[in-house]
Amino acid sequence: MKAKNLYYLSVLAVAGSFMAGSATANAQEVVEESVSVTEFNCDNTTHYYSNWRNNWFIQLGAGINQPFVERGVGDKDSGKAVNHKRMTTVYNFGFGRWFSPYLGFRINAIGGALHWDNPTNEQPDNGWTKAKHVNLNAELMWDMFNSIGGVNENRVFSIIPFVGLGGDYTWRIHDRNGNFAAATNINGKGDKGLKDESWTLPVTAGLQFRFRLCKYVDFFAEARSTFYGDNWNLCSYGDPIEANVQCIGGFNINFGGRQFGKFNDCDYMTQLAAANNQINDLRGQLLAADAAINNLNSQLPCPEATVQKDCVNAPLMTTVRFTIDSDEIMPTEEVNIYNMAEWMKANPKEKVTIVGYADRDTGTSEYNMALSQRRAEAVCNALVNTYGISRDRLTVKYDGSDVQPYSTNDWNRIVIFTQK
Repeated sequence: MKAKNLYYLSVLAVAGSFMAGSATANAQEVVEESVSVTEFNCDNTTHYYSNWRNNWFIQLGAGINQPFVERGVGDKDSGKAVNHKRMTTVYNFGFGRWFSPYLGFRINAIGGALHWDNPTNEQPDNGWTKAKHVNLNAELMWDMFNSIGGVNENRVFSIIPFVGLGGDYTWRIHDRNGNFAAATNINGKGDKGLKDESWTLPVTAGLQFRFRLCKYVDFFAEARSTFYGDNWNLCSYGDPIEANVQCIGGFNINFGGRQFGKFNDCDYMTQLAAANNQINDLRGQLLAADAAINNLNSQLPCPEATVQKDCVNAPLMTTVRFTIDSDEIMPTEEVNIYNMAEWMKANPKEKVTIVGYADRDTGTSEYNMALSQRRAEAVCNALVNTYGISRDRLTVKYDGSDVQPYSTNDWNRIVIFTQK
């Protein structure tokens, strides 16, 4: 899930927790309005993303070169210039990554031999010049079909335009007789003082046609042209731009396949609505709990005790109620323990007896005796450990179900404070 959507759900969850806690602490302040989810525009657009480990590939291929350069200083009108095409083999290795279904990059190396026509006035039959050549480019690729026709990871055929910038090294520029090409172009004497290599920064553009063979392998056919300055072949006259056109075929090997994670903002609207409904359900439960508390409060003060006269004399009439067969202090009863602790702090000379009970209708007399003891000790421990009341000011007693302080049986699952 996208971070933005997780944020919305987190805000709702925190808000629900805060409201639930506030209502428990003060049930009289429950707000009755429903929660409304913050609305935002949803354009139903699917967004794609990729982990940096995914969608890497290597490329292996081979093809042909055809350079387009000056043909030498021969006068073509005299019939001394030759215009034959000299194609040579080229080899290709590259690696890269698709960082979205639309855009990718690669580092691409291409190299091989170069031949081009190069007659001169002095040597009209010289024929052609040869050289060694390697080119390294950083190239940006665009998957045109994914951008225009929608993302399809299993599309069989794609057209991928690309552009790039890199470096080129061409060396051993000689004619077919082994003479220095640059010297021959000038005087035909093979002057040993002239260079036979060139360094250039060319620009590349082209189209790749990609055919999906399987999840991990593609076949590609690629037409590309690399553009150079006028001195690429050490001959700077004629057209200001020289070019090398290449046709290459080969294979892409995809590590882990080509796959992307995706999300749509609209997909999570139902989850936001469900979170909203859940919070409203919690509000309804809080309202029901508030009604139950009000109902219990309407029964106060407690029914007149039939046996335990200390209930009447208990300071603040404080008691702690328990659920059936439990000695765990309920959150709604903790306020009574707090009130007793505050009273004892305000009256440091007073001592209190804590008496535990159990209802007669559930459990045996022996079981209820032990249960009432656990209830009284739980309240005593809360006063001592939570509120710092000295234990020598507290006396623990327990009467089980042998004594029933109240005529209403459910009230006898209780601990009563009496003043010593």
